[in-house]
Amino acid sequence: MLQAIKEAFDGVKHNHGGPFGAVVVKNGKVISKAHNQVLKQNDATAHAEINAIRKASKKLNTFDLSGCELYTTCMPCPMCLGAIKWANIKTVYYGATSEDADKIGFRDKEFYEKETLKLKNIDREECLKPFVAWSAKEDKTLY
Repeated sequence: MLQAIKEAFDGVKHNHGGPFGAVVVKNGKVISKAHNQVLKQNDATAHAEINAIRKASKKLNTFDLSGCELYTTCMPCPMCLGAIKWANIKTVYYGATSEDADKIGFRDKEFYEKETLKLKNIDREECLKPFVAWSAKEDKTLY
């Protein structure tokens, strides 16, 4: 966790983004570490956890991070939780809570309390066509 905290401070110092850091560990060895770079990259998805997962996947040459653990300075937002699950990381250690992030101006808590996004289903039949093509493939990799 200390390395995640160091990453968070590094991001704050360089004005890369919010005060968030993350580290991916496998078998007690640090695979990757990253901090929030939303401001630096002008990318709303450049959260510390996402950046650390991307680096770990590149280093290990796989999208499947089974056996890895994630240390992060704040409770992951829903986007990051989704990425963590898709990466097959089963254990996450976090420090600050979504309420702590909310208190300093971040909207994490909002994602847990109210729905502000409108989801509208359109063109389902057309969109299912690539699903049929995927299902027919014999050499597909499932994740």
